[in-house]
Amino acid sequence: MSTLIVLLPPRDPAVRSEEWYLPDLPFLLLDKRGEPQRVGRAALGLLPRASATVLIVAARDTLLLAAAMPPLKGPRLRQALPNVVEDQLIQDPQTCHIAVDPVELAGGRRVVGVIDRGWFRFVLGAFAGAGHRNVKAVPAMRCLPVPAAAVVEEGETEVAPSTPFVAGLLGHVVSTAPALIGETAAPAPATLGAPRIEIAIARGERAALGEGLALPADSIPATLAALAGDHPVTLYTLVDLPGDEPRLAGSRTVAGVTGTQPLAFEALARNALACRFDLCQFEFAAQPWRLDRATMRRLRVPIALVAASILVSIIGINVQWLQLARQRDAIGAQMTELLLNAFPKTTVVLDAPDQMTRNLERLRVASGELSPTDFLSLADGLARSLGPVPVNGVAGLDYRDRHLEVTFKPDTKVDPDLTKRLAANGLNGAIDSNTGKWTIRSGQ
Repeated sequence: MSTLIVLLPPRDPAVRSEEWYLPDLPFLLLDKRGEPQRVGRAALGLLPRASATVLIVAARDTLLLAAAMPPLKGPRLRQALPNVVEDQLIQDPQTCHIAVDPVELAGGRRVVGVIDRGWFRFVLGAFAGAGHRNVKAVPAMRCLPVPAAAVVEEGETEVAPSTPFVAGLLGHVVSTAPALIGETAAPAPATLGAPRIEIAIARGERAALGEGLALPADSIPATLAALAGDHPVTLYTLVDLPGDEPRLAGSRTVAGVTGTQPLAFEALARNALACRFDLCQFEFAAQPWRLDRATMRRLRVPIALVAASILVSIIGINVQWLQLARQRDAIGAQMTELLLNAFPKTTVVLDAPDQMTRNLERLRVASGELSPTDFLSLADGLARSLGPVPVNGVAGLDYRDRHLEVTFKPDTKVDPDLTKRLAANGLNGAIDSNTGKWTIRSGQ
């Protein structure tokens, strides 16, 4: 199964929702074996298609908080989440989408990811309109490498407990307005119009919490030191970003920020692929089978062809039924006319073939001719059909309801050709396996 990983830009809060758009996006395409197939930057409509799409949501657009979860599930949990995190947000929680991390923290708490619902709906709708059906959204903070000291395997004990503080310099931004929906430290003053650097911060237990900032390069060390306090700090710089200028690539020093470690875009993308925290929950849960407008637009021609085929089939079936109905009526009229011509005294015609047969039998009886269903006719046909079966092998004959029941003696062997000889004499014969009797009827 191929996978497309896309790095999203941060939302510009100065732009109204009616003017939102997505610029060219860095992407990495992995084949079904996990090998890189394509890497680059392209507009949304030109991104390669894949079986699954993973979106790396900008750190400034997502806030990861720890909260105690109420014992609820499904829609009821979704309704209760705004009340759980409202004390930690500046923005109205009712306008935010809140997702729950499946991994539980110590003490039974859970990490929740908070993002503006309108922006998140716009992004997912844009990708759905471009044909990306199976979409997963991951916070950028969860894509940063976690220091080995912060990872404790199950069953092990951490020798020196510490709260890691991981920061990643993810690139330059133009907007300076805060895009976070929670409280964060204000960046240090800088020269007006100076470029800001997008920073993703992961902190707390297992680096599960986090937020994003946009800081001038000269204020990054002081701000990160103030936020980290006494906790160890690990700083990464995103390199090899497709289509980006070489201002951040191949250097451990970014505008006076020393001690940074390079973080390749491919490593960031693979961390996003391995992340279990998917922001697409509740009303944004991935539904590849859902038929939206984009899918309906692509299926218009096939659906029209299927509808036209069904319509033509229905019309054809009805036309053929009308033709057969007319033929049936014509044949019925001919049989009725033949009955009335042969027996003009017939006053009511219910079943012309049956009435014709009965009237002919009455004429045969009236003229002294035996009917094919009479006892003598059936017995005579049986006698002519016995062949090698001896006549004295018949133990009894019973006549009822215009058929003859023949019982042979136990020591009489009836050859298999008796049925064929009966048919040659205009009779039908069959043996009852339960009673061993033969039933002889007229074949006419």
